[in-house]
Amino acid sequence: MAAAASPVAPSPVTVRIQREDFDVAAETAALVAGRTAIGAIVTFTGLCRDEGGALSALELEHYPGMAEAEIRRICDEAVTRFSLQGVAAIHRFGRMAPGENIVLVIASAPHRHAAFDGASFVMDYLKTSAPFWKKEHRADGTDGGWIAAKDADDRARDKWKP
Repeated sequence: MAAAASPVAPSPVTVRIQREDFDVAAETAALVAGRTAIGAIVTFTGLCRDEGGALSALELEHYPGMAEAEIRRICDEAVTRFSLQGVAAIHRFGRMAPGENIVLVIASAPHRHAAFDGASFVMDYLKTSAPFWKKEHRADGTDGGWIAAKDADDRARDKWKP
């Protein structure tokens, strides 16, 4: 008689790129379900700003397949590096108005420092390594153009390098 197969543990990493909004509470509940070793959860939600009333919308494009793979690579590294119990990264694409959600990162760990560091690490690398492009739509009806990468984002990422 064959031995019963042991259940496969769910992946500690969730990565999605989607047009529709996300529910922070539902995503957090899904990430921690059944994981009783978790002692800390850190969530980061990035929102579309109105840039002092100058922006009517932000349009995000991504490189399908490559963006998901890069974010998964970043999350997998965070799980290993910070001993995370789980991490979720959900990024939206399409046109978003000020106040709408853009990105969600959730990191869970036995202790708070690992969860904070894991969430920061994922966001710092996501901002600089995942293939996304942002275009501004101005409140006055003009096209604000594509947003250039920021040196500050590179510096934030570089603090994690050995």
